[in-house]
Amino acid sequence: MATFKIHNPAEAEGESKATLETVKKQYGFVPNLLGGLAEAPSAARAYMAIGDEVMKSSFSPTERHVAWFAVNRYNDCVYCMPAHTAIAKSEGIADDVIDAARSGKPYADSRLQALREFVIKLVDQRGVVSDADVDAFLEAGFTKQHVLESVLVVTHKTLSNYANHLMKTPVDAAFSAFAWDRDEAA
Repeated sequence: MATFKIHNPAEAEGESKATLETVKKQYGFVPNLLGGLAEAPSAARAYMAIGDEVMKSSFSPTERHVAWFAVNRYNDCVYCMPAHTAIAKSEGIADDVIDAARSGKPYADSRLQALREFVIKLVDQRGVVSDADVDAFLEAGFTKQHVLESVLVVTHKTLSNYANHLMKTPVDAAFSAFAWDRDEAA
């Protein structure tokens, strides 16, 4: 059985070391996801670069989290759900939004629900959504820019979700209070 090491800056070498030192400067610690991705420094750098672009997107902070959570939940990522819960709480995202994201219950805000549904369709249908799906998303108040930024979010989370599944990434202590299991959350 393949096992993946969670690298840290103290023992890493070459590109991995430089990447992890950057991660530590940016986040104050090296999350296990990035420690694992450091096995392939280009994957760690890509995750960070895509994340930076998602942060610059036209989505509001709440919308960004709704989209991230939608992909994480769809892909059953037991690492990303607690990590994004901690991040969302630190950014002041409303508890009812976080609770709906974790449980899968509908959002009270129809715009957020439309975002979740569109992002899930993108993932489920591998980007092949109907014109009617795009039109419904636009009618909910989103723009064509948001359509493409939804693909950006899906790309970001697919990289981390799939890597976490392969690496069996342990949840960091900083996120462990928000452990998640789909069955328990429902």
